[in-house]
Amino acid sequence: MVGVATLDRRLPVILLVEDEALVRMVAADVLSEAGFTVLESTNAEEALTVLQTRSDVRVLFTDVNMPGALDGLGLAQIVHERAPEVSILIGSGRIRPSPGELPPGVRFIAKPYASSTLTEAVCALVQGHREWRVTSTSPATLP
Repeated sequence: MVGVATLDRRLPVILLVEDEALVRMVAADVLSEAGFTVLESTNAEEALTVLQTRSDVRVLFTDVNMPGALDGLGLAQIVHERAPEVSILIGSGRIRPSPGELPPGVRFIAKPYASSTLTEAVCALVQGHREWRVTSTSPATLP
């Protein structure tokens, strides 16, 4: 199992976009226990508002199917265009987007996912940012 990265600065902020409360709470707990600061949104429109007011978000983790005019794939496309410094992770239990449906560099995880899978995917995205330098790793302690 890949360990949770210990970074030489505070871990970046993750914006979690999920309309199902229980799924959102579990994912937020997993990411918080891994040391990340987690902001939560229930839909794409709310997430865009958060991104307009917060400059410290470095990873967007969004579900595909959500209520409202914009789904997770549309949200990912907008964020990719407007905020290329934000890494994007998409999750879904209903669809599996083809590579052509995702903006470049966007990662996908299928639901249901293990806590370690989510943590490892986010850590991989964080490590891809040049401003975050990994100094060591330690085993994940998530359930």
